[in-house]
Amino acid sequence: MRRVLPHLARWLPVLPLLRLGWGLLRQDFAILTANPVEKLIDTCGWWTLALLATSLAMAPLQRVTRWSGWVALKRPLGLWAFAYGCLHLLVYTGLDQGFRPAELARDIAKRPFILVGMATWLTLLPLALTSTKGWQRRLGRNWKRLHRLAYLAALLGVLHFAWKAKVGFRDPRVLLLGGPVAVLLLLRIPWPPRRPARAQ
Repeated sequence: MRRVLPHLARWLPVLPLLRLGWGLLRQDFAILTANPVEKLIDTCGWWTLALLATSLAMAPLQRVTRWSGWVALKRPLGLWAFAYGCLHLLVYTGLDQGFRPAELARDIAKRPFILVGMATWLTLLPLALTSTKGWQRRLGRNWKRLHRLAYLAALLGVLHFAWKAKVGFRDPRVLLLGGPVAVLLLLRIPWPPRRPARAQ
C-alpha cells in the first residue's frame, strides 16, 4: 500500500477533470447541469480546496503514523491544488467573463468575494513556483517559512467559498472543507505552550 500511495496522489486528482471532460464531450447535462460554466467554476474551486487541505494533512499524518512517506505526497497534491486553482481562475475570467477587463471589474465590484479568491491564487503561485528541490536548496530555511503560506491560502479559500455560497458557513460543503482546515491550523499551535528557558 505504501508503494501505491505516491502513484495515487499523482494520478487520482485527474479523475474529476476526466469526468468534466466526458460531460463536455457528450454534452451530458447530468454532469454539467443546466449551467456548465458555473459547474466548471464550482467543481474546480472545490477540488482546489479539497486537495490543498489534503496536502496540509500529510505532515500531521506523518507524526501520528510515524511513516515518513506521507510527506512525499504533499508536493503532488499541492501542485494539483494549484492546477485546479488555475483552471478555476481561467474558466471564470475566460468562459464566464470573456477576458474582458471592464466586465471583470464590474463583477468584482458587485461580488467582492472574487478578490479573496484571487488573493488565494496569488498566495499559491509562489508556492507552486518554488516547489522544486532546486528552489528548496536556494531558499534554505526560508523555504519552509514561505510554504507556511499554504495555511493562509487554505483559510482564504474557505472564506472565498463560504462568501460565495448563498447560505455562507451553513453550507455543508463549507463545513466539510472548513472543519479540516480549522483542525490543521490548530495543530500548528504548540500545545502546551512552550515556556521560556530559565536562566542558569
